[in-house]
Amino acid sequence: MHQGNRTTISEFLLLGLSNQAEQQKLLFVLFLGMYLVTVVGNGLIILAIGLDSCLHTPMYLFLANLSFADISSISTSVPKMLINIQTKTQSISYESCITQMYFSIVFVVIDNFLLGVMAYDRFVAICHPLNYVTIMQPRLCVLLTVIPWVLSNTVALTHTLLLLPLLFCDSNSLPHFFCDLAPLLKLSCSDSRINELVLFFLGSSVVTFPSALIFFSYVCIVRVVLRISSTEGKRKAFSTCGSHLTVVLLFYGTIVGVYFFPSSTHPDDGDKIGAVLFTVVTPMMNPFIYSLRNKDMKGALRKLISRKRFLPLMC
Repeated sequence: MHQGNRTTISEFLLLGLSNQAEQQKLLFVLFLGMYLVTVVGNGLIILAIGLDSCLHTPMYLFLANLSFADISSISTSVPKMLINIQTKTQSISYESCITQMYFSIVFVVIDNFLLGVMAYDRFVAICHPLNYVTIMQPRLCVLLTVIPWVLSNTVALTHTLLLLPLLFCDSNSLPHFFCDLAPLLKLSCSDSRINELVLFFLGSSVVTFPSALIFFSYVCIVRVVLRISSTEGKRKAFSTCGSHLTVVLLFYGTIVGVYFFPSSTHPDDGDKIGAVLFTVVTPMMNPFIYSLRNKDMKGALRKLISRKRFLPLMC
């Protein structure tokens, strides 16, 4: 196969979630609504944390980063999908497709790492409450925020650099609603076995290390909580972890089945459903999970919404 063959593919066609014209208007309304809810919900969480001095703690710093990553994640895929539906086109340029793939990987991976960091924060808060301030110093919090962003960009850059040499011949139709790595590997006419292996091993590592940290943290948390004699004390301790656990189950329950194994083992419909769940549904649900189950967050949001101006909120 000659290198020149790839230059014939200057754009890809995103086939979307359905090829039936009568369903396009419904999909547009549905995904526009989900996008707006996600942006507004996560945006309010970021504003509440930034303006309420009571929430200037490590836990809410990590939550603000998670909310920002969720807004960014859904913004990499849904707006282009909505534009294509509205303009009745399916095209996306080769460069835009690669860029979209890069950032979709970044924000999925950063969510994964941040959930592990948040579990560690809860472990320190419950298992070492007297040393919490000493352990979770600003310098460590900055490191625990920056390192996931560096690692996620490293993972995305690795996949992107390995994808660039691949050739795309005659077919340029992606059976997906955004440029995801798995369908791009299926579409390539080059030998993508190395890409599949890297996807498996990097995907396994990205999932294994944060999930191991989450598992270890909650084993220790449960052991400590079970030693608490009062029922009220146990309930309060578990309530501080309930939101995080719910998000963890929602996130891992969808992402593992899509990215843990090589793309060839999954039918197209399964890839698309899984991608919708963790790139659209999960970012939309996170603000509700954290705001409805967190008394401090509900209070901060009420104060934020009730104020006419965004002035610093006091405890």
